[in-house]
Amino acid sequence: MAGLEDFLLRAERVLARVEALLPPAMPAPDWDAAFAFRWRKRSGVMGATSGWLQPVAHASKISLEDLHNVATQKAQIEQNTRQFVEGRPANNVLLTGARGTGKSSLIKACLNGFADRGLRLIEVDKADLADLPDIIDLVAGRPERFIVFCDDLSFEEGESGYKALKVALDGSITAQSDNVLIYATSNRRHLLPEKMSENMSYKHDEDGDLHPGETVEEKISLSERFGLWLSFYPFKQDDYLAIVGHWLASFGCTPEQIAAARGDALRWALQRGSRSGRVAWQFARDHAGKMP
Repeated sequence: MAGLEDFLLRAERVLARVEALLPPAMPAPDWDAAFAFRWRKRSGVMGATSGWLQPVAHASKISLEDLHNVATQKAQIEQNTRQFVEGRPANNVLLTGARGTGKSSLIKACLNGFADRGLRLIEVDKADLADLPDIIDLVAGRPERFIVFCDDLSFEEGESGYKALKVALDGSITAQSDNVLIYATSNRRHLLPEKMSENMSYKHDEDGDLHPGETVEEKISLSERFGLWLSFYPFKQDDYLAIVGHWLASFGCTPEQIAAARGDALRWALQRGSRSGRVAWQFARDHAGKMP
């Protein structure tokens, strides 16, 4: 018996040392602390990692009314989000297209528009997409409705998050939780780099129809798992100036001051090489900040 007791004592000591090397257990999320959360990771001494939801204390205050020249896209994502918070069927959403045209802002504005009806947002970095099953399990059964937000999403060949996202969207034996949707933004419509050589894989059938090869099919398959696609395009000059006027007015500028700023706004866009909502916002902040 003495030998057994000695063995158990040594085993307890070994376990205590191993537990000391593991990352500490993360606290349960404080769901009342915020409307938006970020998924964070912490590494232990032995390389083990654990994740937790960090409340976002100062989330963006942008509203749907602040977004201009994207009326069609705004109506579609607002309707889809309304269906979701009301417990009706809704789709995962992929927003693609020109930079700075309001893709991410639309998602943030939806959160602000529906937060009082139970909508919550969880921002997940591309590097942490492999944790999507853990995140979905964490919120499953909660009364709130959760949008998992992946911003500026694109993949290179062989990245692990690619397959994790495919499974989370529509590829697991486990049904997707009815209180979770995935909203993602990207400058790439198919989320993966496309090569000229892949065009050679297309085949013609006897009727002359064109069919993509296996490589192209694989790249298309991820974006096709999003039920709703929203495309964004560069703004025309008048659209850009209208957005500049909106933001200058929000900073207290008079109509006369806004009209006088048109030339500076166009020169600002020319220097940036882009007429986008982001560039308009940046100009308005700079211009309004310099005024008495």
